[in-house]
Amino acid sequence: MNVPRPIVYVVSDSAGDTGESVLRAAAIQFHPLTVEIRRAPFVMDRATVDRVVEEASLAGAVILFTLVIPELRDYLTTRAGQLGVPTIDLLGPIISRLESVLNKEALHQPGLIHQLDEDYFKKVEAVEFAVKYDDGRDSSGILKADIVLVGVSRTSKTPLSMYLAHRTLKVANVPIVPELQPPEQLFTVNKKKIVGLIIDPDKLNMIRKERLKSLGLSDTAMYAQMERIKNELEYAKTIMDKLGCVVIDVSNKAVEETASVILGMFRTR
Repeated sequence: MNVPRPIVYVVSDSAGDTGESVLRAAAIQFHPLTVEIRRAPFVMDRATVDRVVEEASLAGAVILFTLVIPELRDYLTTRAGQLGVPTIDLLGPIISRLESVLNKEALHQPGLIHQLDEDYFKKVEAVEFAVKYDDGRDSSGILKADIVLVGVSRTSKTPLSMYLAHRTLKVANVPIVPELQPPEQLFTVNKKKIVGLIIDPDKLNMIRKERLKSLGLSDTAMYAQMERIKNELEYAKTIMDKLGCVVIDVSNKAVEETASVILGMFRTR
């Protein structure tokens, strides 16, 4: 029996990064159940709160919020209660407790977490880097990257690149395709920067079929045929052996889990 995915609205008076990050970290504990996340960023007035709460009510969703203005937090909680929408206040209890412990009133100013400090600029730069050097579109990025991800199509190279970028790491990713010679930069860069991603053939077959369906295409295309998948994986393994890079099996790992493994590797170097 298919269980519908729970929906969680992440409501924030800023971009919503904090709420989504915490939610994803918590949601991993309920694997294989997945959560559909819908962001409602920059919520600064009651009219927007009304709209979001009504949408969540119609969707049968939960609201997780990171609002720092007490009046807006209280209003959201009240409106959600009236419509029977469950809520999770992520920052309110923490701020209140800190005010008590520190004997100091909080600023209650939205967006302070995104002040333009050095770390923030590094994150923006890393995200721009990941976009520019995604999917092997410019092989010069291999030499400039902190990390280079290689693997066949649908091994989570792009989501991983973006996740690691939010940890201020510059990541280039390169697809391995039997018909294409890998860029020569792969064989000249320090192998310790390269991470190979492999996956179980059956798992990849399922993922590719779903991808084709989402594009309105037949799942019988060569892209999703098992013989083609096995050939691609065998070729990828040959390339990774030549590179002498570390290899991670992503078959049963969420993006966050694989990223955690990679971050752990690079912290120890």
